[in-house]
Amino acid sequence: MADPQMLSDARALVGRQYGRVYAWDEVNAPMIRQWCEVMGVDNPVYTDRDFALGTAHEGLIAPPAMLQVWTMEGLHANNYPPGSTDENPYEVLKIMEAHGYLSTVAVNSELTFTRPLRVGEKLYYTTRLDAVSDEKTTALGTGFFVTLVMSHFVEKATGDEPVGELLFRVFKFRAANAQAPAKVETAAVKAKRPLPGISDDTRFFWEGCAKGQLLIQRCTACQTLRHPPAPVCIDCHSFDWDTVQASGRASLYSFVVMHYPEVPPFDYPNPIGLIELAEGVRLIAGLVDIEPARIEIGQALQVEFQTFDDQLTLPMFRPVEA
Repeated sequence: MADPQMLSDARALVGRQYGRVYAWDEVNAPMIRQWCEVMGVDNPVYTDRDFALGTAHEGLIAPPAMLQVWTMEGLHANNYPPGSTDENPYEVLKIMEAHGYLSTVAVNSELTFTRPLRVGEKLYYTTRLDAVSDEKTTALGTGFFVTLVMSHFVEKATGDEPVGELLFRVFKFRAANAQAPAKVETAAVKAKRPLPGISDDTRFFWEGCAKGQLLIQRCTACQTLRHPPAPVCIDCHSFDWDTVQASGRASLYSFVVMHYPEVPPFDYPNPIGLIELAEGVRLIAGLVDIEPARIEIGQALQVEFQTFDDQLTLPMFRPVEA
C-alpha cells in the first residue's frame, strides 16, 4: 500500500504550472521541408509556397504533428533558449523514486491542435502536472499513472495565442517481481542487466560475444552480410547462412545519450551508438570511455567486449584516437 505521506506530497503538486520553455527558432520552411522528407509527407500546403497561397491558409503552414518539434532542446539535453525556465516538471517522479517506485514506462502521448502554425511564428510551452492516479496494480507492477500537459502558445504583441497541447502520461511503478525496498541500514542489492532474448537465429551472436568474437551473419548463396540476424537473406531470400568474424573496426553513424529515466543498473548519462562496422553492417551498442560532449558522428571506433554480472558479455565500442 502506498505511503500516505508520499501520496500527499505527490498530490500537492497536482495543478502546479511550470514556467515557459521557448523555441530556439521561428516556424520555418527549411525545417518543415526536412521533417516532411523524413516522415514521407508530400502535401504541398507544407512545402509549395505558390500552392499554399491558393489555399484557405493563404501561405505555408507547418504539419500539425510538428507542434512539439519547435520547442525541443536539440542534440544536447536541457539546452533551452535564454529565458526558459529551469524548473523540473518531473519532480513528482523523484518523490516516487525516493519511496521505491523506480521503474517508468510511457503510457500514451496525445497531441491536440487549435489551429495550424504559420511560417514566422515563435512558440513556447508551459507544463502542468495534471493528475496523479490512485495506486494501481498492473502486470508490470504497482504504481501510479502520472499525467502532464504541455500547453503551446504563439507569441503575439496583442496577447499570446494557445495553439495546441501535448498530453504525456507515464506509469511510475515498483516492478511486479521486485523485492520490497530495503531499509536504510540494509545494503541495497545491485540490479543486474537484463538478459537478451536468445533464439536459434541469434544464438551464434551471443556465443561469439562470450568468446570475444563479433560474428556477423552471412548468406552463403550471395555472400550478403546482415545484422540483426534473420532466418532469410534480405537480398536473395536464401535460407542458407554461415558467419564471419568482424574486424571490430567501425565508425559512429549516429547516437543518442540517455539521461532520463535513470534505470538501474545503467550509468547515466548513457551514450548509445548506431555503429557502422568496417564490413558495412550496422548494430546498436554502448559507447565507453568518452564524454558525451565529445561524441562526434563519423569518429573511428573499436570493439571491446565487457562482461556484466558474470553472465552477459556485450560488444561495446570505444573511440580510436586519430
